[in-house]
Amino acid sequence: METFELHPSNIDLRALGRISEILRRGQLVVYPTDTHPALGCNALNGAAITTLCRLKGVNPEKQTLSIVCSSLSQASAYARIDNRAFSIMRANLPGPFTFILPASTSLPKIFKGRKQVGIRIPANSIARAMADDLGNPLLSGSIGDTDPYDFEHSVEAIIKDSDACDFREIMSSAIIDLTDSAAPVILREGPVTPEL
Repeated sequence: METFELHPSNIDLRALGRISEILRRGQLVVYPTDTHPALGCNALNGAAITTLCRLKGVNPEKQTLSIVCSSLSQASAYARIDNRAFSIMRANLPGPFTFILPASTSLPKIFKGRKQVGIRIPANSIARAMADDLGNPLLSGSIGDTDPYDFEHSVEAIIKDSDACDFREIMSSAIIDLTDSAAPVILREGPVTPEL
């Protein structure tokens, strides 16, 4: 297992490239977001998604999976975002929000049973840079206030944010259902109230 400590304002590109290699091989990482750290893998690798879901105890046929994107442009390739949803997301992102949207056909078949996907664009430059360098989103599952090193035997790398505060004091992201963008529904409150 490798450990990377990255500075969000000056990300080590060599380390970022190494992390992308790990993700392309279908291996898992723990990485920082703007809320709790998360387990992550390449969102286009079905085998890696299956491993992450098993590790998290998630049934992908019954629970909505979330992906971390580098930008709204990247997100638009994996979710159907109408004009109203786009306006809401642009007003709130990057930030501590997960927006539930209709999934596009670009996602692996493990997503097909649910027809929805959670979209995150965190206010954490490391998470966004990982998705950008990889060239596609990361499947993401929060580890809550669990110590990242509890996963050291299950992941290939732990990525740390050198500027992060104690993750045990952080709230989870707000979850907003935008499948009907004319009537957004807040499914879970977060640290910031969304502009709807």
